[in-house]
Amino acid sequence: MLIPKRVKYRKQQRGRMRGLAKGGSEMNFGDWGLKALEPAWITNKQIEACRVSIMRSLKKSGMLWIRIFPDKPISIHPAESRMGRGKGNPEKWVCVVKPGKIMFEIGGVNREVAEEALRLASSKLPIKTKFVERTSFGGESL
Repeated sequence: MLIPKRVKYRKQQRGRMRGLAKGGSEMNFGDWGLKALEPAWITNKQIEACRVSIMRSLKKSGMLWIRIFPDKPISIHPAESRMGRGKGNPEKWVCVVKPGKIMFEIGGVNREVAEEALRLASSKLPIKTKFVERTSFGGESL
């Protein structure tokens, strides 16, 4: 399961998801990729579900690069607890994904296999995504 081994601060503020992705918006490793078109929190369980579905459809033939990592702790108060008493305990880990971010890259397979694998992975995600391919200038703009 994808969770950080160690973090500097145990709890974080929620923040805002405005604007486009600051980095990671170009293809660096594979030939085919899955790009986010909406901002969202992607949980470690969703990333793992995508990884499993991609690897099952690739059948040991290609390579997969996961370009996102859940490093943001989300704290949740227990049910039926009274207001106050400070911030809740960290319950899950998420990755903040903004539009334009390449989340997964695949290499070593033909286009049809890659498209099907990334289509299956995108159905596990709560956002709209786009299938992108590596171009001669390094990446595709949003």
